[in-house]
Amino acid sequence: MKAYDLIVIGSGPGGYVAAIRGAQLGMRAAVVEEDALGGVCLNWGCIPTKSILHSAEQFDAVRRGVPGLKVQGLSADYGAVIDASRKAAKRLTKGVQSLMRKHSIDVLSGRGELTAAGEVHVRSGEGETTYAASNVILATGSTELVFPGIEVDGKRVLTSREALEARELPASIAIVGGGAVGLEFAYAYACYGVNVTVIEMQPQLLPGFDRETADELAKSFARRGVEICTGTAFRALETRDDGVVVHVEGEKGDQEVVAGQLLMAVGRRAQVEGMGFEAAGVELERGFVRIDAEQRTSAPGIWAIGDCAGPPLLAHAASHEGVAAVEFMAGMRRHPVDARLVPGNIYCQPQVGSIGWSADQAREAGREVRVGKVPFVACGKAVGTGETEGFVKLVSDAEHGEVLGCQIIGHGATEMINEVALAMTLECTIHELAAACHAHPTLSEMLAEAALACDERSINF
Repeated sequence: MKAYDLIVIGSGPGGYVAAIRGAQLGMRAAVVEEDALGGVCLNWGCIPTKSILHSAEQFDAVRRGVPGLKVQGLSADYGAVIDASRKAAKRLTKGVQSLMRKHSIDVLSGRGELTAAGEVHVRSGEGETTYAASNVILATGSTELVFPGIEVDGKRVLTSREALEARELPASIAIVGGGAVGLEFAYAYACYGVNVTVIEMQPQLLPGFDRETADELAKSFARRGVEICTGTAFRALETRDDGVVVHVEGEKGDQEVVAGQLLMAVGRRAQVEGMGFEAAGVELERGFVRIDAEQRTSAPGIWAIGDCAGPPLLAHAASHEGVAAVEFMAGMRRHPVDARLVPGNIYCQPQVGSIGWSADQAREAGREVRVGKVPFVACGKAVGTGETEGFVKLVSDAEHGEVLGCQIIGHGATEMINEVALAMTLECTIHELAAACHAHPTLSEMLAEAALACDERSINF
């Protein structure tokens, strides 16, 4: 029986990163993958959706009009947009293959299963093989959540998986779920002229995010013609030859939403079934693998990271957890991954970037806070480029000035939020953030301005 120091089940952003870190520390490592390397993120999630969103953004910018440019006969080939997104995914998958070779990591093709003996059994079309491992990391990821009784046919009813392959745009679409996935597809479809209705059971879009930020995004979507139905619960679905009828219940009672297609975007569930977790002594909690602060499961020598181990279900969180798990098993790490320092991004336009606490969350935690809020219209770069929608809101501790969180909505928000992630990791104060000389004209200047606003020293607003 072939033996490894580390076997990682799953090759997504958590799995392949964990394997690389293990190899860097001298471990003989292997990755088990039954599909394409890179997992959902690279193949059917983060990367292809960002390619589609970029195309939509460019098309929308030209359609709305760019000062000084005249365009006649503008049209879109959505099939070509999908082709470009698949090309981007395949390019990155090849990159992961190259990284596996570079670090001498074996790729075991097939479905990985744990055994009662703590070994890893790999099943594929070519046969079955069992491997021994001193340590196993579960990085099995997640899959689309679909309400019971809903049949996904890829024509009338889709999840994000089917939407990423659909080469034709519907005339209209109802999207159930006002979180990241639902809103990103809503934006892309709306840019291409699709009639979009977003149905969200919670009283705001982006449940769990800062309410003011979510409301600002809802207003922006409404201006684009997207119908937003918050506080509205999905009840039933009828499929017809020409589309769907979605039965919902909200403030106005029972209603029907008629559309050409339905996109289910209500979240994701961990992939934990049929992989021998119970036999190996791996316990679950609320549908996810139960772990401690060091990513350990209830079974000795078995660790879990990423979506299968619970929120936040984000690729970059999985990568950090993968590194942490390997370093804990190597006895060289003391601090766990702090979920409060993990940014959460939405890549529609205006973009949303969020990290740490909102002002309300900080107050609920017993902190006295100061908030500095600066609109994009106060930024020279934003005015110069015509992207003045949104604001930066920085939350700080009133006594010491520690940066506790930040919410950004506007063009470039998903890049800007990384500066706050660094500031919070280094335990910066608003005084230090304001003192850092920010290049002009840039959007990031607003972070310094928001820091000044926390201290009632704002210069430009």
